[in-house]
This record gives sequence, structure tokens and C-alpha cells, in this order.
Amino acid sequence: MSDPISALQGRSTAGEVTIREAGLCGMITLRGELSNAKLRAVCKKITGQAFPEKAKIALGEDRGIAWMSPDEVLVMLPYAEVTDALAQIDSALAGQHYLAENVSDARALIHVEGGFAREILAKLTPADLHPATFGTGDFRRSHLGQVAAAFWMVDADTFAVVCFRSVADYVHDLLVASAKAGPVGVF
Repeated sequence: MSDPISALQGRSTAGEVTIREAGLCGMITLRGELSNAKLRAVCKKITGQAFPEKAKIALGEDRGIAWMSPDEVLVMLPYAEVTDALAQIDSALAGQHYLAENVSDARALIHVEGGFAREILAKLTPADLHPATFGTGDFRRSHLGQVAAAFWMVDADTFAVVCFRSVADYVHDLLVASAKAGPVGVF
């Protein structure tokens, strides 16, 4: 079996704002009844995080849970731990209706870091990124340009973006172009 490689192979573009691929990240799409105590418990066991509310993300150092829809969360963890985490989910939810799938190699994670990171994304998405409505812990599934993406704030100057691996080049280049254009002074 070949060695896994990330979508952008660590690409980074630095300037006033840095756009960089985060590298390999374990991601599990977990669909089921989100109010199920066993589903919530296994997510907490895997990530160490409390289960997020609607449109939120619960993050730790290298793992987290993101609310994707009324019946779906994205479980993030170190890449090497995905197989074990899937086995834990299968064991905890045996006999119940759920779907757990390793999507690590089908996604890319890109960080946008710098003083006007919020404006870079705001120029590209229809989602409201005003500081009064979007802050640390908030999570959105939306679009960046012409493609689907999800994003959240890591801290005041850093956003994380998840997109399909197949459009990672486009998303990276779109973010770089938005950064080169500079801030527009909205926020």
C-alpha cells in the first residue's frame, strides 16, 4: 500500500495572511440520531470533547466534533487513529442505525492565518461572518466561490477550511487571490 499524502502536500503561501494546508487530518463522517446517548458518548471518548450544539464545533488540541446537519457530525482526530476510532464507533453503536465513514483522504484542511483572515473568507462566502454573528466555536457549511466548504474560527486571527480533496487547489488559490487583494475594511 502506498503512503498517504495530503491533497496539497503541505503547500503554504505567506504574506500579510498565510494560507497553508494543515497536512493529513483524520476525519470521520458520522450520521445517526444525534440525540443518541451512545453516539454522543463514543464521540466524547474519541475526541475528549463535549458534543457540539447546532452550527458549532467543539475543538481540542488535535481533535474535535463539528455539527454538520441534524443527523451528521464530522469527527476530527489524528490521521493514524481513524481505523481504531471507527472500530470504537462500530462497537458502541452495534445494532443501531448509523453510518460512520473514513473521509480523511477525500478532504483537505486549509488554515487562513492573519489579521484580516475573516475578510478573506467573507469575500468568498455568502455566510454572514460579522464578528457579532460568527466567532470562535461557530461552524458553517457553505460555499467558497463555486465549491462546497465548511469553516470555523480557530482563534481571532485564524480560520480553518475543510473542502473536498478534488477542489483543494482551487480553494487554496481562491484564498490566496482573496488575500492578495487585501482587506476591504468591513470588519
